[in-house]
Amino acid sequence: MTSDNDRRRGLLARLRERPAARSRGRRRLGAAVRLIAALMLAGGAYTVFAPGAQAQDNPQLTGAAAEGKALFDVSCVTCHGRNAQGVEGRGPSLVGVGAASVEFQVSSGRMPMARQEAQAHRKPPVFTDEQTRQLAQYIQELGGGPVVPEGDELREDGNIASGGELFRINCSQCHAFGGGGGALSSGKFAPSLHPATDRQIYAAMLSGPQNMPVFGDNQLRPEQKADIIAYIQETLKHDQDPGGFNLGRYGPSTEGLAIFLVGIVALVFASLWIAGKS
Repeated sequence: MTSDNDRRRGLLARLRERPAARSRGRRRLGAAVRLIAALMLAGGAYTVFAPGAQAQDNPQLTGAAAEGKALFDVSCVTCHGRNAQGVEGRGPSLVGVGAASVEFQVSSGRMPMARQEAQAHRKPPVFTDEQTRQLAQYIQELGGGPVVPEGDELREDGNIASGGELFRINCSQCHAFGGGGGALSSGKFAPSLHPATDRQIYAAMLSGPQNMPVFGDNQLRPEQKADIIAYIQETLKHDQDPGGFNLGRYGPSTEGLAIFLVGIVALVFASLWIAGKS
């Protein structure tokens, strides 16, 4: 009798469990359907908005920048890669360097480089001024960066005396007191400033080419940059050396060496003359 009751209770329990199992199955099925619907909705949204995202990755260029891109794809892409992202072992990325860096390197003929060296040398430029501005505009629109102010005369209203003081503090250690340049380590050098234009000097201060540090507006205000340019252009390039032969304008070291050699030779001859007379 007890076993019959147990069988009945087990049968009733199984009958009660079946609706619960069906309910759990329905919930799982509903969750799967909702998940599939959510995935389909996400895929549809991506399909709708993907063209907009692609357009942002490839922004519209202005006319000058488009011309610059055409020049870049012919003359620069081999070393700097597509979209100026750089090629390992050939050339760095140009994204974010700004128009100032491009203007300095291209207008001074340092780019394109003839071959890989420790430092790019100044040479006659390959591109015209207009083409240089187009290349600079293309790089500027790719990633932004420092820009040289408009105009060719950037030393107007510059204070030559203040510029001389700033030059001696910030620039003379590498470019020498006379702006003639000097040797650095690892085959690099600070170039002569004599052939540089106002815009090239300003661009160099903004971009810091080769071993040169960057002098942004936080380090040297725009008016201080104008003072330095005025000193270089009006004093260093036009000084007539009233003291005589300038000995290359390399500073007091060459003058001290010259005085030492002349003095020693004079003393030797004087000693010989005195010995001969006695």
